[in-house]
Amino acid sequence: MKLAVFASGFGSNFSALLEAEKQKKLSAEIALLICDQPKAKVIERAVNESIPYYCLSPKDFPSKAHFEKQLVQILEEHEIDLIVLAGYMRLIGSTLLEPYRNRIINIHPSLLPAFPGRTSIADAYYANVTESGVTIHYIDEGIDTGPIIYQEVVAKKPDDTLEAFESRIHSVEHAIYPTVLEKIIQEGETNEKTSVN
Repeated sequence: MKLAVFASGFGSNFSALLEAEKQKKLSAEIALLICDQPKAKVIERAVNESIPYYCLSPKDFPSKAHFEKQLVQILEEHEIDLIVLAGYMRLIGSTLLEPYRNRIINIHPSLLPAFPGRTSIADAYYANVTESGVTIHYIDEGIDTGPIIYQEVVAKKPDDTLEAFESRIHSVEHAIYPTVLEKIIQEGETNEKTSVN
């Protein structure tokens, strides 16, 4: 099983997945990084681990469809089975979604459908909720609207700063993403074996 990780920023979830692979807790190869920000820290992490990466920006293409067609070509060349989004800040369009439907997984720092979008942790914090959390879900055409795979609650403590709340949510992300992905991979392999026999 070959994974491509899509990321736009620091790459902490990317690092958590790499560590899980090294510790044999993720029975897949992280074979590729796709990034849309040339100065993103995640690229440095990929280079340090000798993982091939491509940095592509939609603004360098005549349309989003052209951009995603190039991505599909790269993914096919590397024989990617599953796309894992880890802080990728772009909406996936139909050109990429269709050939990889039910094979693109995202992690989002809230209990969806509450607080979708890129400011979800701050939105939850300032809404004075008593809890938020982390959602792992399949991607569809909407913004954080795909079928939910797994959720874990993170309590918001009365004395939490935004930074403390954010840090605790990210810690949960790093812990559960490799575990949930491993379960998906194992279930996928079981289903394949069942369909063959």
